[in-house]
Amino acid sequence: MHTTLPTASLGKSGMHLTRVGFGAWAIGGGGWRYGWGEQDDAESVAAIRHAVERGVNWIDTAAVYGLGHSEKVVANALRGLPEKDRPYVFTKAGVVWDDADHSVPPWRAGAPDSIKREVEDSLRRLEVERIDLYQMHWPPQDGTPLEEYWQVFLDLKQEGKVRAVGLSNHDVPQLEQAEAMGHVDSLQPQFSAIYRDAAASVLPWCEGNGTGVIVYSPMGSGLLTGAFTAERAAQLEAGDWRSGHPDFSGDGLARNLALAAALREIAERRETTVAAVAVAWTLAFPGVTGAIVGARRPTQVDGWLPAAELELGEDDMADIASAIERTGAGSGPSRVA
Repeated sequence: MHTTLPTASLGKSGMHLTRVGFGAWAIGGGGWRYGWGEQDDAESVAAIRHAVERGVNWIDTAAVYGLGHSEKVVANALRGLPEKDRPYVFTKAGVVWDDADHSVPPWRAGAPDSIKREVEDSLRRLEVERIDLYQMHWPPQDGTPLEEYWQVFLDLKQEGKVRAVGLSNHDVPQLEQAEAMGHVDSLQPQFSAIYRDAAASVLPWCEGNGTGVIVYSPMGSGLLTGAFTAERAAQLEAGDWRSGHPDFSGDGLARNLALAAALREIAERRETTVAAVAVAWTLAFPGVTGAIVGARRPTQVDGWLPAAELELGEDDMADIASAIERTGAGSGPSRVA
């Protein structure tokens, strides 16, 4: 699709992505182990369409988000769009679930037959003939060696069912092992001003090997939006995975909110939003192609969309590094190497 927003090359894939993409985890809805509570599908569709209309040219989802529901919502949002206006659609395999009992936690599977079945299911739910980027969501827990599941991904690319292939939540030794078999087009790591470990490991590797990087949770799953408070954390419903996570309670929450408050000072100086500053911080690191940013309503898109064009200066980055060190929030490098 054509866009007026700045773009960056996703490694050697030939795709040029806007610096922010629409993340479709939360819109999967509730009723499963890692849901964000019940969602309004009509609002989710409106949010996706609003992002696309504003120039965002890629959407990232996964089969497991809402146990297939997120992919269906994405298809609904894009149905009827002319080909020239359609964004790239990325999804993931390797996390499966029990259709008969959604209370059973999803599990990580890498068996070749499972991956082959999952890609067909995703193609059907997304209503597409080819997936633009297909990613292995996590290293599997079923004992499948990397070379077995990565070969399936490479085969799917050769067959034309997917355009590019990538890994998510994999470390440097795993990336090296996969790269020896066939190029890793992209990596998807968690990366934010709270979770910074990728800056010391996988980001340099990807930059040196022509692998694109799309980071997830750049706003710390809501903590760095500028709208999150201790009161809101206390009121998270039981169906929201964040309600039981240490980042959202006690000392962890206090440190994270202190960091968000520091980002507000920079946002005011740059006449933008806290969310945009949080996302732009991740985009300032070498090797990062784009950031996956979630939204459940069109207004939330407007909160982070300025990050697509925001370039933080050296003084901004230094102030954020100082705030990270002062608050003790999260882990990993606080500054660009």
